[in-house]
Amino acid sequence: MNSKRRIEGLAQRVLFFLASVFVLSVLVFYVSRLAPGDPLVSYYGDRAEKMSPEEREWAEDKLGLNAPIHVQYICWLQNAFRGDFGISYKYKMDVKELVGGRIGNTLLLGGIGFVLIFVLALALGVCCAWHEERLADRMICRIGTITSCIPEFWLSLAGILIFAVTLRWLPSSGAYSIGKENDLGDRVRHLILPLSVIVISHLWYYAYMVRNKLLEEVRAEYVLLARMKGLNKRQVLFGHCLRNVMPAYFSLMALAVPHVLGGTYIVETVFSYPGIGTLTYESARYQDYNLLMLLSLFTGIIVIFCNVSAQMVSERIDPRLRMDDQRRYEEVDRL
Repeated sequence: MNSKRRIEGLAQRVLFFLASVFVLSVLVFYVSRLAPGDPLVSYYGDRAEKMSPEEREWAEDKLGLNAPIHVQYICWLQNAFRGDFGISYKYKMDVKELVGGRIGNTLLLGGIGFVLIFVLALALGVCCAWHEERLADRMICRIGTITSCIPEFWLSLAGILIFAVTLRWLPSSGAYSIGKENDLGDRVRHLILPLSVIVISHLWYYAYMVRNKLLEEVRAEYVLLARMKGLNKRQVLFGHCLRNVMPAYFSLMALAVPHVLGGTYIVETVFSYPGIGTLTYESARYQDYNLLMLLSLFTGIIVIFCNVSAQMVSERIDPRLRMDDQRRYEEVDRL
């Protein structure tokens, strides 16, 4: 019976995942095409404004834009199932190749930022819990609160103004200098500013959660019992409290992926970093429908998958959630 319920629960999550992706594709498709703008300008440039009605009709027919929206969506969906997502209007190339050439930059920037955020957040949270209400804890809390309230785009612009324009220490845009694509040192220099913004913008939010969760554990009854048995503060904090917090921390990491990914997109746009975020902005700006659809689905799938995964991890961690699911299944069986 338990295995049957697990299969049913997994099937429900898969159906939810597929339904969410389908709804997302419909919404993005309709909203992008109903939004103001002329996709022919993206494809033909200034020539689109000089086209006669006959030429415009021919151009729209070539790009498949003259059919009703629902017909366009059905055609797009059929092609997408075959792995054909069309060409980019702006870049005149297959959108899969275009995204494939940029995704590595985003994974590099966002991946390193994600790891740094959660390693440093754990270290800061433990430090604050260890020095609770002391000078170090109060200073970290105040500085962290200030930095977490600064918008990413403003922090990016401030970093460019100080370190790229005024001091000329670091480059202000791009992933590498011209002709230095394989130069590791040059790539690292281009990563410093955007990576710093990503880490600073998200770090304290998760460090504060770790701090509060650890302090809740420190005040639990089992800690008092452990101290009565002769364990010192270090043994209690690292041997018991931190170990109890880690499962919830891993669940938080899964939920944080969309949060960090969104911040990475914003930073890429400000720094003109050639990644998925910059492509997403350009696809929306230039009505590059095919590119926008693929990027929206790519991002949406990541967000939905991470949310579903975080829910599954939480159910594994917290037995109360499993008991709620079991009661729901029992009610369904009675019906």
